Amino acid sequence: MKHLTILVFLFLILTSCSKGLSFENETFEKESAIPCKNDCPKITIDIPVAKNIPIVKDSINKKVFAVIKEIVYFGEAPLKVNDYTTLAESFIASYEEMHKKFPSETFGWEGKIKGDIEFNSDQILNIKIDHYTFTGGAHGYQGFRSLLFNPKTGKAIFTNQLFKNEKEFKTFAEKEFRAKYNIPTKANINATGLMFENDKFQLPQNIFYTDEGLLLYYNSYEAASYADGPKELLFPYEKVNKFLKYQ
Repeated sequence: MKHLTILVFLFLILTSCSKGLSFENETFEKESAIPCKNDCPKITIDIPVAKNIPIVKDSINKKVFAVIKEIVYFGEAPLKVNDYTTLAESFIASYEEMHKKFPSETFGWEGKIKGDIEFNSDQILNIKIDHYTFTGGAHGYQGFRSLLFNPKTGKAIFTNQLFKNEKEFKTFAEKEFRAKYNIPTKANINATGLMFENDKFQLPQNIFYTDEGLLLYYNSYEAASYADGPKELLFPYEKVNKFLKYQ
């Protein structure tokens, strides 16, 4: 009987693996129960969830959840949750707690998280997270996050692991960046009003593989002010493949 159980277990694993890694979008929503007429607080999380291959899907799903949690969670104390439903509830709970303290100053809280498979090849999987949160103030915060994975193992691939020689690519990217944004070659990288830390060009925190090419994407405040908006640079693959480990 014991051997039969093991065989059944192995069969299930092999069957799931034969299907290959796949994704299914799941949506989680929560609204405040406090009565409101306009700008009623609400959060929506629409995210691709990996399926089929146990170890691979678990690794991807855990990483994606950790990033969404980082974006959504508003409280000061660490939040011990491991599912999207509880995470959405925590966002609304934070609003309701704040509303009790400042009923005339809290309005319009909102969270919108949309995830999509941006790129998928034998070597690299790219999940794009489009996020917007508003918890008071002059404006909300919108941005994009790029999550890169090895589709065979589910392990995260970080920006500094993308290139055969990161220093060479960075030199190439800076030259192209200066050309696009009209920054003189010998001038300080912030000469035209940009905000690179320590006055030195840096690769962005988020790099996307897209159907059109490799996209360097600087969210607001990363290289420029909120008013100036995000900055981006798109390279056709034929121009940058020589730098890339994964294609």
